[in-house]
Amino acid sequence: MIQNAGKILVVDDAQANVELLEGMLRREGYTVHTAADGEAALAAVARERPDLILLDVMMPKLDGFEVCRRLKHDPATRLTPVVLITALQEREDKIHGISAGADDFLTKPVNPHELRARARSLVRLKRYTDELDSAESVIFSLAVTIEARDPYTQGHCQRLARYAVALGAHRDLGDDDLAALHRGGLLHDVGKVGVSDTILLKPGPLTTDEYDAMKRHTVIGESICGELRSLRLVRPIVRHHHERLDGTGYPDGLRGDAIPLLAQIVGLVDVYDALTTDRPYRAALPPERAYEELSVEAQKGWRDRTLVDDFITLGRTSRLERPAGTEE
Repeated sequence: MIQNAGKILVVDDAQANVELLEGMLRREGYTVHTAADGEAALAAVARERPDLILLDVMMPKLDGFEVCRRLKHDPATRLTPVVLITALQEREDKIHGISAGADDFLTKPVNPHELRARARSLVRLKRYTDELDSAESVIFSLAVTIEARDPYTQGHCQRLARYAVALGAHRDLGDDDLAALHRGGLLHDVGKVGVSDTILLKPGPLTTDEYDAMKRHTVIGESICGELRSLRLVRPIVRHHHERLDGTGYPDGLRGDAIPLLAQIVGLVDVYDALTTDRPYRAALPPERAYEELSVEAQKGWRDRTLVDDFITLGRTSRLERPAGTEE
């Protein structure tokens, strides 16, 4: 018997079917929970957080298709594997199940060998997913910790995420890009974990060596994000948000269109937020003065003129939420 093989929820209104599946799975070492209808299934998922859900299709209250659809539309449960168990043989029923988000199908009567194989495969997949999710959570927690080191940057990452998404939406970017902008705003400075407090919190100008050490945070941040597929679109933001169109930025001295658009957006709103919040060496600027500074950077060839203009238009028409004390 396999010990601690995982947690499985069996949902069926026929008690005989539940007992049959439960017996098979317990012999394989799984912890098994059960529910007798669709509404009870949703409650059990919220309560037990199973690694796999075996879901009968024909049930009272909510059928299996609807339960599956709701689970897959909920961010908290959409990555939990769902196997629909049905006696239905029509191709349209399979298509219905796929449309609802089902990960796999079993046909009644359930073959024990097939059940064991599907359960092992899908529970293993769920654990891989959980490990990736845990790694991502650690990285986000690290970003929050870094921000907390400097009282002058409190809320900086959240504001960047909000500004970047607003500008991306204004430019009609897709959902994947908007999600990357949100994450990129939160994680853009995660590499500062590798920068000492004496440099990070220094109230005066940095020496050349100190500035070189500070610039390394972009490369360190990209490395921290690692090979997580969920951060694939975020890594270029973390590495390149300090690049300038004329090639004078860092770490790679990229020019023009070689700088990813998402990194340009986060870099622009990063400057705006720095200008409109208090710093040890100066008070916050009002938004209009910050817009002037961004326009100067565009004139110097550091920023994309249309991107700056779009952000200024967005700020003036929708009034982005701004830090206290910076109202015009």
